[in-house]
This record gives sequence, structure tokens and C-alpha cells, in this order.
Amino acid sequence: MSDYSREFSVKRLWIIFAITMIVMFGALIYFGQQIYQTKPPIPVAVTTQAGQVLYTSADIEHGQNVWQSMGGMEQGSIWGHGSYVAPDWSADWLHREAVALLDILARDEGRGAYATLAAPEQARLQAMLRQEMRTNTYNPATGVITVSAPRAEAMALVATHFSDLLQGGSPQGRSLRVQYALPVHGTISATEARDVDAFYFWTAWSATTNRPGETFTYTSNWPHEPLVGNTPTGGVFMWTFISIFVLLASIGALVWYYAREFDVWRQNGIPEGGFSTADFMVGAVITPSMRATLKYFIVVVALFVAQIGLGIVTAHYAVEGQGFYGLPLADYFPYAVTRTWHTQLAVLWIATAWLATGLYVAPLLGGRDPKWQVFGVNFLWVSLLIIVVGSFAGEWLAINRFIPDLNLNFWFGDQGYEYLDLGRFWQVYLFVGLLLWVVLVLRAMWPAMKAKETKSLLYLVVLSTVSIGLLFGAGLAYGQHTHISIMEYWRWWVVHLWVEGVFEVFATAIVAALFVRMGLLRVSVATTSVLFATLIFLGGGVLGTFHHLYFSGTPTGVIALGSVFSALEVVPLVVVGFEAYSRAQHSAVSDWQKAYHWPFMFFAAVLVWNLIGAGLFGFMINPPLALYYMQGMNMTATHAHAALFGVYGMLGLGLVLFCLRGLTDPTRWNNRLLAISFWSLNIGLGMMVFLSLAPQGLLQTYASFTESYAYARSAEFIHSPAMQFLVWVRVPGDLVFSVGVFAFAAFLVQALWSSRATAAPKLAPGK
Repeated sequence: MSDYSREFSVKRLWIIFAITMIVMFGALIYFGQQIYQTKPPIPVAVTTQAGQVLYTSADIEHGQNVWQSMGGMEQGSIWGHGSYVAPDWSADWLHREAVALLDILARDEGRGAYATLAAPEQARLQAMLRQEMRTNTYNPATGVITVSAPRAEAMALVATHFSDLLQGGSPQGRSLRVQYALPVHGTISATEARDVDAFYFWTAWSATTNRPGETFTYTSNWPHEPLVGNTPTGGVFMWTFISIFVLLASIGALVWYYAREFDVWRQNGIPEGGFSTADFMVGAVITPSMRATLKYFIVVVALFVAQIGLGIVTAHYAVEGQGFYGLPLADYFPYAVTRTWHTQLAVLWIATAWLATGLYVAPLLGGRDPKWQVFGVNFLWVSLLIIVVGSFAGEWLAINRFIPDLNLNFWFGDQGYEYLDLGRFWQVYLFVGLLLWVVLVLRAMWPAMKAKETKSLLYLVVLSTVSIGLLFGAGLAYGQHTHISIMEYWRWWVVHLWVEGVFEVFATAIVAALFVRMGLLRVSVATTSVLFATLIFLGGGVLGTFHHLYFSGTPTGVIALGSVFSALEVVPLVVVGFEAYSRAQHSAVSDWQKAYHWPFMFFAAVLVWNLIGAGLFGFMINPPLALYYMQGMNMTATHAHAALFGVYGMLGLGLVLFCLRGLTDPTRWNNRLLAISFWSLNIGLGMMVFLSLAPQGLLQTYASFTESYAYARSAEFIHSPAMQFLVWVRVPGDLVFSVGVFAFAAFLVQALWSSRATAAPKLAPGK
């Protein structure tokens, strides 16, 4: 291919990429505006037909804030988003209210308990129940929801149950607190409990009340609850089938195109003159700022070890609830605390590995340290430690009820939203830190931008770097009192687009730039392939964000777009075999490249887990019909563990090893420890996923389909013998995985210690 043809191809891809991103983000913002307009209304008041006020909007909003301060999504879930040991509070309230109202209707007719009636009578009462609960009595003019006297009585009975649970007053309430793994000392006042009841009622009302002029609820009939007629809508079925069709058609098209072009890419990818015969790192200068990143990688491994320890404790709480092998650990670190820290650390250590790689690679590509670069790297590291310690302390204080002021809790305690639990002050601090990171990376890499042949590839690095800094700021678009549907929209901008989107583009572009620098890939082909991969991934990934929002009080257009474009996210993963083959061609073509065996092995593991975790398990839960029954079940956890660690974690560890080659003496590495770590991590993750999490998820899905969603999330089912057995089956996988974690930590300690005996690489003077 001529230089002109290559330049034209890259230019054309950039144009297509720009147009695609404008269209995709335009649609994302447009439907975000639709969510603002069609979200379930928070009533001014909920009253009886006689005019008695049951709840007000202030009660509901205050209850939401109290719920957040208790751990929020880390202690049960709302509309399927959150943790899995405690119930989904929306579904639980809905089911309990329906059962209570059926008994009241039967009693008012003098027929005894509903369960004792013949099937025809039960069917008649169910029809009355559905008429009562699905009819939308919200008056837009007055902002009032009106309920009948029997329903108000049923609501009072359910509120009594939840207030007892939240305060731990009766033996039954205390027993359920243990089964739900609620904090031992995290009870709340009667007034707070009443307002949390109001919030739970409103989320259940949204899930069982038809949208104006429609035959389905604000949450598209989620959760599955046969008593009130909550079953999948026609749109859920239709868009599921369409998404499967789009997936198969796109896979066929991509495989055909990839197979046609692959040999050409592989042949043209080899640099002119063949593969490099020398390790570029031998002559590379390790600048002071690059050496300053070493402490980042130490923190990465320390956070990794802590995250796994917290994961083991959190998983065990599914058995004992408020105990850890008989130890009173939950008295100090209850489930909501350990799960909050576990999920946050998963993102923090992986993100830190990638951020540190950017700080390390930028001067490597740019060839020098700009002025004050070392200071900036060190300042950012100190800030990271302050954010971790400060936010974790705030979350511990909040969940253990040491921050009674809800405004103070929002800013310095626990926001209660999964992955963004940290207080707003720490969130803003982290956002500022990310902007500083963007500046540090770009200024160090700037000299490399002058090279015409690599400019386009480095533009991708620049674009993804800036996006990492800015997209985290989407989490600041909601506030303390924001409607939960709006909050979910912006939260998934961060979790999906930031963590799963631009970080992956950044890592892909950085690895490609390094391959070019190492003499393993021609720059023109690297640029074309990375642009092509980015175009395909983000082409589906941007609007694929909506698959998280099917049932969060959003319009049906979200289901349509989310189902189709989340299917497209899977398409690039079917060609991982080609990528693995290509990687193998580059991994050992010269003796010096064998020294990069373990970084390449971790990169190869990324490809495998990308197919399994993001591909197979991702598509298993993403179609609307599947997620209707699986949302908030252990199938979601199966996908999360296989994709988050299998893909992003393995990539993070591979990048750590790559950078350590310049920061330690690789000739003194203990490769046996790396082998133990690599295989233990992969085998342990496989055992955890296939022997425990996936079977638990399938059992819950079956229960959700045959009974109801509330039953599949109930204490009765979660603590059934089969489910408890599968929790214990996870222990061997956790142990094998832990061996891999500690082996990696031991490797790092050994590499640092042994390198002290080796002369330090020549340092470039700060500039």
C-alpha cells in the first residue's frame, strides 16, 4: 500500500469516526433529555380518597438521602441496581403490598385469607388488585397521588415491616437484618425509617403504575411480578429478537471484512527492515518523572491485595450475614462497608495502573521531562492517597451512622451510588486530579507529536487522555436531591463510558504506540487498526450505555437503542482469535522480545476474558428479555467479575509489568512467581465464575421466571440450601485467586529488593 493510500485510509477513518461520535453522543444526549421529561413523577403528596396525607415529596426525597447515607446501592438495590444479599427494595415493597392488599380485599368480602380461596376467586381478586395498583392516579395539575382506603391499609402494613427492619425493633426484624447482612449498629430513627418507607413506596409505585396513556409501567413492567400483571412488554420481546439479528448480521460482516484484510494488515504491519533486533528499553533514558511513577505501581498492588481481601469477606457475609467465621467483624466493618470498599478499589487500582502507565509512557515517547513534571507526578500521588483514605473513612463513618447530618454525608460521607459512593468533596478532588493527570501526560508527550509519521496514532492517545479527564466529570451532573432516574443516566456515563469506554481506547492506543516504538508494528498499520477498533467499539459502546437503563424509569426508546447497540459491543470480540494470532507473531520473534513474555501473556489473557466476560456473559444478560429476569442477580456479578478483572484488571497488571521493565532490573525478576500469579489468577477467576457465580445466577433467573423477581431476591431463596452451597463452592476459587494476588505482590517486593543491588539506570536531568 502506498503512503498516499495509507494516509487517505487514515484520514477517511478519522472522518467516519468524527461523524459517528457526533451522531452517537447526540443521540445519547437527546434521549437523556427525554429521560428528564418522562421520568416517574415525585408527587407533592400521596393521599387517601378521604384526603389523609400519607407521604409528601419532602418525605420521599429525605428518605432517598437517608437510604444513601446507609450505604444505598451497596445494601440491597433499587430498580435492580445495587448489591445482591439484601432484597431489591422496590420489588420487595411491591410484592408485600400486593400480598397485603389481596388479603384485605378478601377480608372485606368476608372470605378469609386470600391463600385459602379457590383459584377462580383468587383470579377475581387479582383482577381487582391489578386495577387498583396499575391505574395511574397521579394528577399533574395538583401533583397528588390518590390511593384507596384498602390500599392505604396495605401500605401501612408494609411500612410497619420495613420500619421494624430498619430499626431492628422486633426479633423478626433483627433476624432479617442478619439475613440481609445489615449493619449491627446501623439502625435509624423512627422518623428516618418512615421517610425511607416513603422512598421505597415511591420506587415500587413507579414499577407498578402504568405510564399515562400506556399499558406498561414507568419501569416497562419491571420487576416480574405476576400478582400485579408485571410481565415483559411486547417491546422487550421485539427488541431482544432484533438485537440478536443485528448481532449475527454484524458478526458475519466483520468476520468477512477482517478475514479479507487480515493477511494484508499482518504483512504490512511488519516494520520496514523486519522486526527490531534490539530492545528499545536498553537505550531508553528513564527520566526522573518516570522513576517517580514506581510508587504508583506499589500502591496499585497494595490496593489490589486489599480489594481481594475485602471481596472474600463480602462474599462470606452472604452466609453469616453479620459474622465472619464466628468473628464479630461485622460490628466494625459491616457488609455495606466492605462491599463499598471492594467495588471502589476494583476501579481505583485498575485506573491507577492505567494512569501511572500514561505518566510513565509519555516521557518515554516525548524523550524528556518538562519542567515541574516530577513535582506534578508526586503531588498527584499524594492526592490519590488522600482521596482513598479520606473517602473510605467518610464511607465507614456514614454507614455506621456517625454522620447524622445528611448534607455533610453527601459531601464527605457516602453518596450511596454504586462505584460513585465517595462523598462529593472527594469526587470533585478526584476530578481535579484527573485534569492534572491530563496536563502532565500531554505536556510530556508533546515533543513526540512533531513526528509526522506517528502523529495520527498519538492523536488517539491525546483524545482518549482528554476524554478520561472530562468524562469523569459527568458524575458531577447530579446532586444530592436529584431524581434517581436522572442520577442513573449520569452515573452510567461514568461507569460505562469512562471505565468501559475511553479507558479501553487509551490502553489500546498506548499499547499500539509502544509496539511501534518497540519495532513490532508498522506505524501506518497500527494507526489504521487502532482507529478501526475504536470506531467499532465506541460505535456500539456509546449508545450501548442504555442497556443499563432499560428499567430505570426511562422511555421505551432507551430499550430500543440500548438493545441494538449493546449487541454491537460484542461484535469486535469475535475476532479475538485473529488478534491473539497476531500478538503471538510479535511476542517472540527475537530473543530480546522473550523478555516481554509475561506482559504479553497478561495482554493475551485480556483477549480471552474479553470474549468470555464482556462477550459471552455480557450478551447473555444484555438483551432486554434476558435482563428483565436477570438484572440485579448473580448473573450480573458473573459478567462484572469476568469482565472487570478479566479484561481491565489483566490489562492493568500487564501494563504494570511493562513499566516495571524500565524501573527494575528485569534480569533479576522471579519469573516463577509471575507464572504462579498468572495461572492462579486465571484459574481462580474461572473457578469463581463457572463454579459459583454463574450457577447462582442461573438458579435465581429460574426462580425469577417461574415465581417472581421478589422471590428470587428474598432471604428465603438466597439462604436456601442450594444457594448457600454455591456460596461455599466459591471458596476454592477465591483461595486459588488469592494465591495469584499474593504471588504478584511477592514478585513486586522481590523485583524491588533485588534491583537495589543493581546499578540504577542512568537518569536524565530534569528539564
